Amino acid sequence: MSLRRRHRSDTHAPMKVVIPVLLSAATSLLIHPNAVAQSKPMSLAYQVTYVDNATPAFSPDGKTMIYETVIEGKEQLYAMDMGTSNSSQLTRGLNGHEDPAWSPDGKKVALVSDEGDFQVIYIMNPDGAGMTRLTDEHSHGIHPNWSPDSKKVIYCWSDDLYPPLKNPAEIYTIDIETKKIVSVISGGINTYPGWSPDGQNILFRKIIEGNNSEIFVANSDGTNLRNLTHNPAFDGWPRWSPDGRRITFASNRNGNYQIFVMKDNGSGCAVVGEHGRQSH
Repeated sequence: MSLRRRHRSDTHAPMKVVIPVLLSAATSLLIHPNAVAQSKPMSLAYQVTYVDNATPAFSPDGKTMIYETVIEGKEQLYAMDMGTSNSSQLTRGLNGHEDPAWSPDGKKVALVSDEGDFQVIYIMNPDGAGMTRLTDEHSHGIHPNWSPDSKKVIYCWSDDLYPPLKNPAEIYTIDIETKKIVSVISGGINTYPGWSPDGQNILFRKIIEGNNSEIFVANSDGTNLRNLTHNPAFDGWPRWSPDGRRITFASNRNGNYQIFVMKDNGSGCAVVGEHGRQSH
Protein backbone atom coordinates (compact mmCIF):
# COMPACT_ATOMS: atom_id res chain seq x y z
CA MET A 1 0.00 0.00 0.00
CA SER A 2 1.38 3.38 -0.97
CA LEU A 3 2.42 6.00 1.55
CA ARG A 4 -0.45 8.16 0.35
CA ARG A 5 -2.99 5.38 1.00
CA ARG A 6 -1.22 4.23 4.15
CA HIS A 7 -1.69 7.63 5.81
CA ARG A 8 -5.46 7.20 5.67
CA SER A 9 -5.70 3.43 6.11
CA ASP A 10 -6.52 3.22 9.82
CA THR A 11 -8.12 5.31 12.54
CA HIS A 12 -4.65 6.00 13.97
CA ALA A 13 -3.22 6.61 10.52
CA PRO A 14 -0.07 8.69 11.19
CA MET A 15 1.49 5.74 13.01
CA LYS A 16 1.19 3.36 10.07
CA VAL A 17 4.34 4.52 8.34
CA VAL A 18 6.39 4.24 11.51
CA ILE A 19 5.06 1.08 13.15
CA PRO A 20 5.86 -1.41 10.35
CA VAL A 21 9.42 -0.06 10.36
CA LEU A 22 9.79 -0.60 14.12
CA LEU A 23 8.10 -4.03 13.98
CA SER A 24 10.38 -5.11 11.17
CA ALA A 25 13.40 -3.91 13.14
CA ALA A 26 12.24 -5.71 16.29
CA THR A 27 11.54 -8.93 14.39
CA SER A 28 14.86 -8.68 12.55
CA LEU A 29 16.65 -8.57 15.89
CA LEU A 30 14.98 -11.87 16.74
CA ILE A 31 16.30 -13.21 13.43
CA HIS A 32 19.71 -11.50 13.27
CA PRO A 33 20.77 -10.42 16.76
CA ASN A 34 24.21 -9.37 15.51
CA ALA A 35 22.74 -6.77 13.14
CA VAL A 36 23.33 -4.19 15.87
CA ALA A 37 25.66 -4.21 18.84
CA GLN A 38 24.73 -6.80 21.44
CA SER A 39 24.82 -4.16 24.18
CA LYS A 40 22.01 -2.06 22.64
CA PRO A 41 18.59 -2.74 24.22
CA MET A 42 16.01 -4.28 21.92
CA SER A 43 13.52 -1.58 22.90
CA LEU A 44 15.51 1.21 21.22
CA ALA A 45 15.31 2.10 17.52
CA TYR A 46 18.37 3.16 15.52
CA GLN A 47 18.09 5.26 12.39
CA VAL A 48 19.75 3.85 9.28
CA THR A 49 18.13 6.01 6.58
CA TYR A 50 17.38 9.73 6.50
CA VAL A 51 14.59 10.41 3.99
CA ASP A 52 10.91 9.40 3.63
CA ASN A 53 11.27 5.62 3.89
CA ALA A 54 9.02 2.77 5.01
CA THR A 55 8.29 -0.98 5.00
CA PRO A 56 11.80 -2.45 5.35
CA ALA A 57 12.25 -6.15 4.54
CA PHE A 58 15.41 -8.08 5.36
CA SER A 59 16.82 -10.86 3.19
CA PRO A 60 16.83 -14.29 4.88
CA ASP A 61 20.57 -14.00 5.53
CA GLY A 62 20.21 -10.49 6.96
CA LYS A 63 22.75 -9.00 4.57
CA THR A 64 20.36 -6.88 2.49
CA MET A 65 17.37 -4.69 3.33
CA ILE A 66 14.80 -3.71 0.71
CA TYR A 67 12.71 -0.68 1.57
CA GLU A 68 10.57 1.95 -0.15
CA THR A 69 11.38 5.62 -0.53
CA VAL A 70 9.55 8.46 -2.24
CA ILE A 71 10.99 9.61 -5.57
CA GLU A 72 9.15 12.46 -7.31
CA GLY A 73 5.95 11.61 -5.47
CA LYS A 74 6.10 7.86 -6.16
CA GLU A 75 7.24 5.09 -3.82
CA GLN A 76 10.10 3.07 -5.28
CA LEU A 77 12.07 0.16 -3.84
CA TYR A 78 15.73 0.31 -2.90
CA ALA A 79 18.15 -2.33 -1.65
CA MET A 80 20.68 -1.51 1.08
CA ASP A 81 23.78 -3.57 1.79
CA MET A 82 23.72 -3.86 5.59
CA GLY A 83 27.50 -4.17 5.73
CA THR A 84 28.34 -1.04 3.77
CA SER A 85 25.03 0.92 3.98
CA ASN A 86 25.23 1.42 0.20
CA SER A 87 21.83 1.54 -1.54
CA SER A 88 20.71 0.87 -5.10
CA GLN A 89 17.35 1.61 -6.73
CA LEU A 90 15.39 -1.49 -7.80
CA THR A 91 12.12 -0.18 -9.26
CA ARG A 92 11.31 2.74 -11.53
CA GLY A 93 8.51 4.00 -13.72
CA LEU A 94 5.19 5.78 -13.48
CA ASN A 95 3.74 3.39 -10.90
CA GLY A 96 4.61 3.30 -7.23
CA HIS A 97 6.11 0.12 -5.80
CA GLU A 98 5.85 -0.79 -2.12
CA ASP A 99 5.40 -3.43 0.61
CA PRO A 100 8.38 -5.66 -0.29
CA ALA A 101 8.59 -9.18 1.17
CA TRP A 102 11.47 -11.61 0.67
CA SER A 103 10.76 -15.26 -0.07
CA PRO A 104 12.28 -17.57 2.59
CA ASP A 105 14.67 -19.05 0.01
CA GLY A 106 15.91 -15.53 -0.82
CA LYS A 107 15.26 -15.93 -4.55
CA LYS A 108 12.25 -13.65 -5.00
CA VAL A 109 10.67 -10.50 -3.57
CA ALA A 110 6.91 -9.94 -3.53
CA LEU A 111 5.66 -6.36 -3.79
CA VAL A 112 2.67 -4.16 -4.55
CA SER A 113 2.47 -1.99 -7.65
CA ASP A 114 0.24 1.04 -7.09
CA GLU A 115 -1.35 1.35 -10.53
CA GLY A 116 -3.79 4.24 -10.48
CA ASP A 117 -6.83 3.14 -8.47
CA PHE A 118 -5.58 -0.46 -8.24
CA GLN A 119 -2.97 -2.34 -6.24
CA VAL A 120 -1.43 -5.32 -8.02
CA ILE A 121 0.80 -8.02 -6.51
CA TYR A 122 4.05 -8.77 -8.35
CA ILE A 123 7.19 -10.79 -7.69
CA MET A 124 10.69 -9.89 -8.85
CA ASN A 125 14.29 -10.96 -8.45
CA PRO A 126 16.20 -9.34 -5.56
CA ASP A 127 18.01 -7.09 -8.06
CA GLY A 128 14.72 -5.75 -9.46
CA ALA A 129 14.77 -7.84 -12.65
CA GLY A 130 12.18 -10.40 -13.72
CA MET A 131 9.08 -8.44 -12.64
CA THR A 132 6.10 -10.84 -12.91
CA ARG A 133 2.46 -9.99 -12.18
CA LEU A 134 0.57 -12.38 -9.88
CA THR A 135 -2.85 -10.79 -9.43
CA ASP A 136 -5.31 -9.27 -11.86
CA GLU A 137 -4.44 -5.80 -13.15
CA HIS A 138 -7.73 -4.50 -11.71
CA SER A 139 -7.24 -6.01 -8.25
CA HIS A 140 -6.71 -4.38 -4.87
CA GLY A 141 -4.16 -6.71 -3.28
CA ILE A 142 -1.91 -5.47 -0.46
CA HIS A 143 0.39 -6.81 2.29
CA PRO A 144 1.97 -9.77 0.44
CA ASN A 145 3.86 -12.40 2.41
CA TRP A 146 5.33 -15.84 1.66
CA SER A 147 4.67 -19.44 2.59
CA PRO A 148 7.62 -21.15 4.32
CA ASP A 149 8.38 -23.20 1.19
CA SER A 150 8.43 -20.06 -1.01
CA LYS A 151 5.77 -21.58 -3.30
CA LYS A 152 2.82 -19.36 -2.38
CA VAL A 153 2.12 -15.74 -1.53
CA ILE A 154 -0.53 -14.71 0.98
CA TYR A 155 -2.12 -11.27 0.69
CA CYS A 156 -5.31 -9.39 1.51
CA TRP A 157 -7.77 -7.15 -0.28
CA SER A 158 -7.47 -3.45 0.49
CA ASP A 159 -9.80 -2.29 3.28
CA ASP A 160 -9.44 1.34 2.18
CA LEU A 161 -11.40 1.48 -1.07
CA TYR A 162 -13.95 4.02 0.20
CA PRO A 163 -12.22 6.13 2.86
CA PRO A 164 -12.90 7.08 5.53
CA LEU A 165 -15.22 4.07 5.65
CA LYS A 166 -13.74 0.59 5.90
CA ASN A 167 -14.83 -2.13 3.48
CA PRO A 168 -14.68 -5.92 3.94
CA ALA A 169 -11.26 -7.35 3.15
CA GLU A 170 -10.55 -11.04 2.52
CA ILE A 171 -7.24 -12.89 2.77
CA TYR A 172 -6.07 -14.95 -0.20
CA THR A 173 -3.23 -17.25 -1.17
CA ILE A 174 -1.84 -17.57 -4.67
CA ASP A 175 0.30 -20.39 -6.02
CA ILE A 176 3.37 -18.94 -7.75
CA GLU A 177 3.50 -21.67 -10.41
CA THR A 178 -0.18 -22.20 -11.23
CA LYS A 179 -1.45 -18.69 -10.29
CA LYS A 180 -4.41 -20.35 -8.53
CA ILE A 181 -6.00 -18.02 -5.99
CA VAL A 182 -7.78 -19.35 -2.89
CA SER A 183 -9.77 -17.33 -0.33
CA VAL A 184 -8.73 -18.49 3.15
CA ILE A 185 -10.14 -15.80 5.48
CA SER A 186 -13.42 -14.00 4.72
CA GLY A 187 -16.07 -12.09 6.60
CA GLY A 188 -15.26 -8.63 7.94
CA ILE A 189 -11.99 -6.71 7.71
CA ASN A 190 -8.88 -8.92 7.66
CA THR A 191 -5.42 -7.57 6.82
CA TYR A 192 -1.65 -8.02 7.43
CA PRO A 193 -1.59 -11.81 6.94
CA GLY A 194 1.43 -14.05 7.45
CA TRP A 195 2.08 -17.80 7.66
CA SER A 196 3.69 -19.31 10.73
CA PRO A 197 7.22 -20.63 10.09
CA ASP A 198 5.90 -24.21 10.04
CA GLY A 199 3.10 -23.29 7.62
CA GLN A 200 0.38 -24.60 9.94
CA ASN A 201 -1.22 -21.28 10.92
CA ILE A 202 -2.07 -17.84 9.57
CA LEU A 203 -1.61 -14.68 11.64
CA PHE A 204 -3.57 -11.55 10.77
CA ARG A 205 -5.28 -8.39 12.02
CA LYS A 206 -9.08 -8.43 12.21
CA ILE A 207 -11.34 -5.47 12.99
CA ILE A 208 -14.35 -6.47 15.06
CA GLU A 209 -17.16 -4.67 16.89
CA GLY A 210 -16.92 -1.34 15.13
CA ASN A 211 -13.26 -0.35 15.06
CA ASN A 212 -11.70 -2.74 17.57
CA SER A 213 -8.55 -4.08 15.93
CA GLU A 214 -7.42 -7.46 17.31
CA ILE A 215 -4.72 -10.02 16.47
CA PHE A 216 -6.14 -13.32 15.23
CA VAL A 217 -4.66 -16.66 14.27
CA ALA A 218 -6.26 -19.45 12.23
CA ASN A 219 -5.34 -22.78 10.70
CA SER A 220 -3.62 -22.46 7.32
CA ASP A 221 -6.90 -23.32 5.55
CA GLY A 222 -8.72 -20.52 7.38
CA THR A 223 -10.53 -22.66 9.92
CA ASN A 224 -10.43 -22.41 13.73
CA LEU A 225 -10.14 -18.61 14.13
CA ARG A 226 -8.81 -17.50 17.53
CA ASN A 227 -8.58 -13.99 18.97
CA LEU A 228 -5.18 -13.69 20.69
CA THR A 229 -5.37 -10.18 22.13
CA HIS A 230 -8.92 -9.57 23.48
CA ASN A 231 -8.21 -5.93 24.23
CA PRO A 232 -10.34 -2.82 23.54
CA ALA A 233 -7.22 -0.91 22.45
CA PHE A 234 -5.98 -0.83 18.85
CA ASP A 235 -3.80 -3.93 18.32
CA GLY A 236 -2.32 -4.39 14.86
CA TRP A 237 0.60 -5.09 12.49
CA PRO A 238 1.40 -8.64 13.75
CA ARG A 239 4.63 -10.51 12.91
CA TRP A 240 5.82 -14.05 13.73
CA SER A 241 9.18 -14.72 15.35
CA PRO A 242 11.39 -17.05 13.25
CA ASP A 243 10.70 -20.04 15.52
CA GLY A 244 6.94 -19.40 15.53
CA ARG A 245 6.78 -19.30 19.32
CA ARG A 246 6.33 -15.54 19.68
CA ILE A 247 4.38 -12.78 17.97
CA THR A 248 5.20 -9.07 17.79
CA PHE A 249 2.53 -6.42 17.30
CA ALA A 250 1.87 -2.76 18.04
CA SER A 251 -0.77 -1.41 20.41
CA ASN A 252 -1.84 1.81 22.07
CA ARG A 253 -3.21 0.02 25.15
CA ASN A 254 -0.82 1.99 27.39
CA GLY A 255 -1.62 5.33 25.76
CA ASN A 256 1.10 5.78 23.14
CA TYR A 257 1.85 3.10 20.56
CA GLN A 258 4.38 0.53 21.73
CA ILE A 259 5.76 -2.74 20.39
CA PHE A 260 4.57 -5.83 22.26
CA VAL A 261 5.65 -9.47 22.26
CA MET A 262 3.41 -12.37 23.25
CA LYS A 263 3.47 -16.14 23.04
CA ASP A 264 1.83 -17.80 20.05
CA ASN A 265 -1.29 -18.51 22.16
CA GLY A 266 -1.65 -14.87 23.24
CA SER A 267 -0.27 -15.30 26.76
CA GLY A 268 2.73 -13.57 28.31
CA CYS A 269 2.09 -10.26 26.56
CA ALA A 270 4.66 -7.57 27.41
CA VAL A 271 6.21 -4.43 25.97
CA VAL A 272 9.42 -5.13 24.07
CA GLY A 273 12.33 -4.68 26.46
CA GLU A 274 10.11 -5.29 29.47
CA HIS A 275 9.59 -9.05 29.17
CA GLY A 276 9.65 -9.55 32.91
CA ARG A 277 6.53 -7.42 33.40
CA GLN A 278 3.13 -8.49 32.17
CA SER A 279 1.01 -6.01 30.20
CA HIS A 280 -2.74 -5.97 30.73
